[in-house]
Amino acid sequence: MTDLNAANSGTYEFDNHFKINRLGYGTMQLTGSGTWGPYKDPKQAEAVVVRATELGINFFDTADSYGPWFADRYLAAGLRKAANRDQIFISDKVGQTRQGPGIWTPHGEPNYLRQQVEVSMMTLGIDHEDLLFLHRIDSHFSVADQVGELKKMQDEGKIKHIGLSQVTVDQIREAQKYAQIDAVENLYNVANHQDDDVVDYAESQHMAFVPWFPLNTGKLTGGDSPLSAIAKKYGVSEAQIALAWLLKRSPNILPIPGTSSIQHLEDNVAAANVKLSDNDFEKLSHLSN
Repeated sequence: MTDLNAANSGTYEFDNHFKINRLGYGTMQLTGSGTWGPYKDPKQAEAVVVRATELGINFFDTADSYGPWFADRYLAAGLRKAANRDQIFISDKVGQTRQGPGIWTPHGEPNYLRQQVEVSMMTLGIDHEDLLFLHRIDSHFSVADQVGELKKMQDEGKIKHIGLSQVTVDQIREAQKYAQIDAVENLYNVANHQDDDVVDYAESQHMAFVPWFPLNTGKLTGGDSPLSAIAKKYGVSEAQIALAWLLKRSPNILPIPGTSSIQHLEDNVAAANVKLSDNDFEKLSHLSN
């Protein structure tokens, strides 16, 4: 039987210091309803993080707006118990404010972005951000001002790599005028791959592409649907097929499925062992809601 380990998903190299396993973990579900407030069982949240490290996950995606700050606290607490803490790579995000459950308001004022980085580093117990995403481009401020501030903090040693979230190819090109962009985090999954052009551009530029909502299968499951049929063929869950499709789509894709359940976490990691045939990959690639 193949080992249950995220290392089976392959690796991606950000720099000479960090080569991560491609299948990561996102902390967004370690909060209350509407991504607001604390998770109902903080110890369980920490336990999921610890188990993720035991399963070979060394890439964690978070944001101060998750909670806000609660997911970061659970992540920090869990990672303090990890045997390989010095080998863990964290991607963080700034540029969103929260006023209540389900409310997300972009705010890209440079001083605010700097404050978010400083507070996040204190909360996570780190002295620099491995990868820092601009969570959303705020139309009230120029890309030069927003990305430029992140570049200043990079020059100060507070940020190693800069990324952008939910952007177009043109927006990436604009941002590249002011800093090296090493990653993009957009909505992307087997049911919604409208950003194929962004994935391809990111690969051409050696940028990581982090798909958020990677397990969304929309209306593609159930009954005799192609995705469900392929899952039955491989004897795995539909979620594993959705993740396997992402891993095969491009070598720069780093899925970050999130869960507060250890059972679901282990099921997600098992997707690293699913190797889709070219034919099945093509069938799935033509599906979309």
